[in-house]
Amino acid sequence: MTQFVQATLYGLLQGGLLALVAVGFSLVWGVMNVVNLAHGAFVLGGAYVALELHDALGLDPFVSMVPAAAVLFALGYLIQRYLVNLVVNAPIFITLILTFGLEMVLENLLRVWFTPDYQSIPTGYAQDSLRLPGDIRIPYGKLIAALLAVAVTVALVYFMRRTRTGLSILATGMDRGAARLMGVKARHVYALTFGIAAAMAGAAGAAEGAVRTFSPADARSFTLFSFVVAVLGGLGNMWGALYGGLVLGVVMSWGSQLLSGTMVNAVAFALLVVLLAVRPQGIAGKAFYASRVEV
Repeated sequence: MTQFVQATLYGLLQGGLLALVAVGFSLVWGVMNVVNLAHGAFVLGGAYVALELHDALGLDPFVSMVPAAAVLFALGYLIQRYLVNLVVNAPIFITLILTFGLEMVLENLLRVWFTPDYQSIPTGYAQDSLRLPGDIRIPYGKLIAALLAVAVTVALVYFMRRTRTGLSILATGMDRGAARLMGVKARHVYALTFGIAAAMAGAAGAAEGAVRTFSPADARSFTLFSFVVAVLGGLGNMWGALYGGLVLGVVMSWGSQLLSGTMVNAVAFALLVVLLAVRPQGIAGKAFYASRVEV
């Protein structure tokens, strides 16, 4: 019983981080109908920004979530405004090819700048554990990362639902033609959406760097799990990304008690297949975008 509870808690903690990794991916897909295959590279970018700040200034990786998000926001805004926006109205496989090529470029740049070796951001407390009754232990690093991940996700939901800028993004996703008639500038909204998604990825990368090792080769796995979480939760739905991340984290943690590492990934995709068969719109319902707008 103790082992089951331990695995469940670990799964929930990991699920919170997966939600933060995936929420930006889901947002871009929901608003722009673009499957951003470079998303994992943005996550790694945040991890390396946090690593550089730690090496240069001794900054804690959780504090580095803020500057990492700022750097990745600027990068994401520029990439969308001057690159992705050129093909945003093309068939979806064109955007797939573009973002896949972008992922390859960014991943290899990270390899050149930071080497392909696995690295980590050392902290004095991340490996210490909070002890609960029944000899259940929760590493402080994973606990802080998961709580911050959930807090950032909730803050993003508030921003999208309660601010004028967020509502303009949601309106563009729901009915882009009507949004344009109301004076919303689709080009700016698309770039802002992509920038916010990249910022969320950067913050997630900094948090991931505090609790695990990472290398440029991890970019594809981050993109892959973002895809699974986004589809599980429901495209474009930020609460859905949180639900999907928690569900996936728990299922994978349970699976790891019985299966090897590669088979755990198979469990994750089996869960995706089963959910799509039973509830194709995902846990939290339908995606909120209807069609694209010309920009």
